[in-house]
Amino acid sequence: MLHIVKKDIPKTREKIVVRLSAVLAALAVASIIVLVAGANPIELYIGIVQGCFGSLYRFAATIEKMVPLLVLSLGVMVAFKMRFWNIGAEGQFLMGAVGTTLVVRLLPDLPLPLMLLLMIVVSFAFGAVWLMIPAFFKARFGTNETLFTLMLNYIALTLVTALQYDFWKDPAANGMPKIANLPENALLPSAGGFNLSILMAVIIVLAMYYFMNRSKIGFEIAVLGESENTARYIGINVTKTIIIAALVSGGLCGIVGMMQTTGVSGALSTEITGGLGFTAIIVAWLSGLKVPFVVVNSFAFAVLLQGASYIQTAFQIPGSVAEMIQAIILFFILGSEFVLQYRFVSDKTKSEVA
Repeated sequence: MLHIVKKDIPKTREKIVVRLSAVLAALAVASIIVLVAGANPIELYIGIVQGCFGSLYRFAATIEKMVPLLVLSLGVMVAFKMRFWNIGAEGQFLMGAVGTTLVVRLLPDLPLPLMLLLMIVVSFAFGAVWLMIPAFFKARFGTNETLFTLMLNYIALTLVTALQYDFWKDPAANGMPKIANLPENALLPSAGGFNLSILMAVIIVLAMYYFMNRSKIGFEIAVLGESENTARYIGINVTKTIIIAALVSGGLCGIVGMMQTTGVSGALSTEITGGLGFTAIIVAWLSGLKVPFVVVNSFAFAVLLQGASYIQTAFQIPGSVAEMIQAIILFFILGSEFVLQYRFVSDKTKSEVA
């Protein structure tokens, strides 16, 4: 019989070779789908690159997709580093957007600088509180945070649906289930297709690098993730560390709700997340929970998302084909991680080693 066993830590060269091979293999397999769809694979792959970098507008669209994914991934990374499995980034994202919209509804006439500052604070608080709920139950009663955070996604979505279809429904929308667009004094300033969320993301990346690699609490989070017993032995307050990590993780995901509402969609809606909260889980995990790799992988995924969007229009292929190409590439990349970390051995091999 075959068994799966853990490999030794692979060398950097092996990682690069395996991952590049996975991407090339994925493109080769995806080419079959492209040919069936009646397109030229080479032209289509060139089109993906052109769709991301062919003009300033397209590059801005790529960055627009990268920024929310990057900040969400950083938020998820903090929780995962502590082995607190935050699957609720979508819900925290939505709650941040709810908090942002609430500020505008309560204080619609604030000047832009004060409005933006207050929306950042409130969206962070809403996202943080949404993750604090399962964090408290985890620290106090040892509940399963995976299921807890996942279920909170649907509660947040239900809340936004109720707001969109009833409580905050725009009377001027001619009966359409829509929340009113934000006023000009509540939108992120932009120039050339790039808005202020890019600067916010840069600041967050630098802050999170320091937080995770240079601060005391970052060290405590890492130790707690390795062993709770060790953390307690060296005097780390486990409950306090879990709560702080949850505040940062949920707060960052909440800020993304503010970024998307004020910089992209212009209004709160049930479709505002676009599934990015779940994509962020993959990005954070593939990045080895390290800030620099989160930045690189977020950009790579943004290229994939923007390129897939572009080829649907440029090559007149169905959206399902573009989604299949994304899925195949993602499947092979995830498979490469398995190859790097595990190997198959037979009973005979195990007995010989023993």
